[in-house]
Amino acid sequence: MVTETREVWLRGPLPDVPPLVQPVAHALMQACEEVSALMTDFPEALLWVRPANVASVGFHLQHLTGVLDRLFTYARQEALSDEQLASLRSEGNPDETTLSTPELAVKFNQQVEKSLAYLQTVDEKTLTETRGVGRAQLPSTVIGLLTHAAEHTMRHVGQLSVTIRVLTV
Repeated sequence: MVTETREVWLRGPLPDVPPLVQPVAHALMQACEEVSALMTDFPEALLWVRPANVASVGFHLQHLTGVLDRLFTYARQEALSDEQLASLRSEGNPDETTLSTPELAVKFNQQVEKSLAYLQTVDEKTLTETRGVGRAQLPSTVIGLLTHAAEHTMRHVGQLSVTIRVLTV
């Protein structure tokens, strides 16, 4: 079996994903591949360690999943559920989860799959529609939320990569 070495965005268009949200889908798929590679054989004992007081690997895995869920919820013009709010409050708190490293990675992969499924349903004519963010309903747009979801995800994947490198040297 040959493993694809090109970054996702260089592999061509994704079927059933509208052209204007292809970059979002590519970034999320890239993040998924990178997280899977980073978490392979990661020591469970290091999941909640915070080197130099930076965010732990566990926090990044929880946050990656949660932020995608929240931003896509706003893009769909829905309010966050009590479950989503509880999840947000528990991010980074090892006392509030029993999930293992592989389980946290799987949850992220599942959230990416849900996000990709949503992207397939996006009507490009709605991309500039206003959407409210948070309790204050700060103004954004569908494309703004989707783009932020992609860039924020990749930012945390980069931070996750550095944290893992520091912890496993």
